[in-house]
Parts: sequence; structure tokens; C-alpha cells
Amino acid sequence: MPEQKWTMRGEYMESCNCDYLCPCIYTNPQGPATHDHCIAVMVFRIDEGSSGGTTRLDGLKFALVIRSGKVMADGGWVFAGVVDEAADPAQRQALAAIVGGDAGGPPGFIRQNLVGDFRGVEFKPIDVAIEGFKRRAAIPDIATFEIEGVLSRNRSGEPLYLDNTGHPASRRLALARSSETRVHGFGLGLDLTGRGNNGHFAPFAWSA
Repeated sequence: MPEQKWTMRGEYMESCNCDYLCPCIYTNPQGPATHDHCIAVMVFRIDEGSSGGTTRLDGLKFALVIRSGKVMADGGWVFAGVVDEAADPAQRQALAAIVGGDAGGPPGFIRQNLVGDFRGVEFKPIDVAIEGFKRRAAIPDIATFEIEGVLSRNRSGEPLYLDNTGHPASRRLALARSSETRVHGFGLGLDLTGRGNNGHFAPFAWSA
């Protein structure tokens, strides 16, 4: 069995400009987005992780920013990444390679198969807040969003879920709606407030 280059687990959260419920996931993603394109921000908090067996990644964060055309599966995406400014030089090097797709794993698959315009990796502070079913992420000059899980009426105290998905973050995604989604980095522009547009969150576990 080949030696594992890196591994991480933690919490993921996302918002995109699609109306709730985003059709990209449940159509695998062959169906059209609800608007002319899809802009999405995925933010990840690493609770436990390492690279090369020696560089710890615990407590750091990163983000993926994408813009696809009408049908995500057609490729040609704009793709960029953000690495936590709090990372030290060794952590920055490791995370930049992972986030940019050079170190394999889900970002590597996206970069190789779906991206037409890679706009690089920036180092910024990434603020993440989790309170109950609410999730908030803020990256200065790049993106901000706030989402809240859509709770089931089964009195289970749990959100609704999509299961067995092909999403890169997790096979099982909690459904959420956004009260605010703003993207102004990497040449992209999006300002949505009070639209209830689509969101997701889930635990994640990646390795390569």
C-alpha cells in the first residue's frame, strides 16, 4: 500500500449562488444551475491533519472558490484557493500544494478534470464560527457567508440531509440556506443578502 502523503479531517461549510436546493448535486452534476453560472465558496476547518508525517495541520483552515458555467460537469471552471494566514512556512507550503491541487486528493481531481482557469492560492485570515446549526465564514477581500441548517420536521433536532452524493467534501451533506453570501476575490463578484440561497455543511475527511 503506498505511503500516505497527507491526511486531514474536520468541518466543511459552503454557500453558492444557486437557489435552494442547488440542482448541481442531485443531478450528478449534469443539470443546469439555477442561474447562468454557479459561484461557490467551500471553507474547511482542519481539526486534525498532517502532511509528510511531520508537518501538523491541526487548527488551520482553507477555502476553495469556484465559478462554473451553467452545467458544472462541462468543466472550464475558474478555481482558486485560500490558505490560513496563521500557518507557518512549512504548513503554508503543504496546504498550498493541497489546496491548489498539486498534492492530489479532491482538489487535485477538480484541478485536473474540471478547471480551465486556475487563479492561484492566496494567504488570508480565515474566520469560522459554528453555533448550533449556524455556520459563518469570513475571508477579508475574498468572501463572506452565513448559512443555517434546514431542520427536519421529524422533531429529531437534525437538519435535512442529502446522502450518497458525489460532492468532493462529503457523501452526506446537511442542507442549509444562506442569509448572506458575498464573493469579491479572484476577479469574481457576488452579493446576495436575504435570498435564502443554497448552503451545505458536513464533517469531512480527506487524504492522498
